[in-house]
Amino acid sequence: MQPSEITEILNRPISRELLARDVARLAYVAKDGTPRAIPISFVWNDAQIVMCTPTNAPKLTALRHNPAVALTIDTEAHPPRILLIRGRAELDVVEGIPDEYLQANSTQAMTPEQRAEWEAEVRSLYREMVRIVVTPTWAKLIDFETTLPSAVEELLRERERP
Repeated sequence: MQPSEITEILNRPISRELLARDVARLAYVAKDGTPRAIPISFVWNDAQIVMCTPTNAPKLTALRHNPAVALTIDTEAHPPRILLIRGRAELDVVEGIPDEYLQANSTQAMTPEQRAEWEAEVRSLYREMVRIVVTPTWAKLIDFETTLPSAVEELLRERERP
């Protein structure tokens, strides 16, 4: 998929709404070869998905071994809106708490006092974290109004053939 195609998909209004959500599902292959899909907070910085995790998270060993990942960001309402993204995870160990971690968790319903307590606890717990940065190499938006899953699109094309 060409970068311009990815940009066009990610700049669609529905994609922008989905990229503003706070949880994605990250899929990767574990070190034992089995698939994993986990919910994880994220931030979209207009070019990359950034997720943060403790330095001892098991997913890091897997991502170092095989950095290929897929992300799903979706809604629960009908019709569902689904943004699918593929890319490679780049791992960046940072001292302290990455700004993206605080930003990704900023939508949590907390009073200012609760937020201050939460942030103080996070800062005391982690001396360093890992930023998982994914630059999209493929993207698809499914909104069931203007775009459909590829299998459904293919069936519709077959039906239109004479």
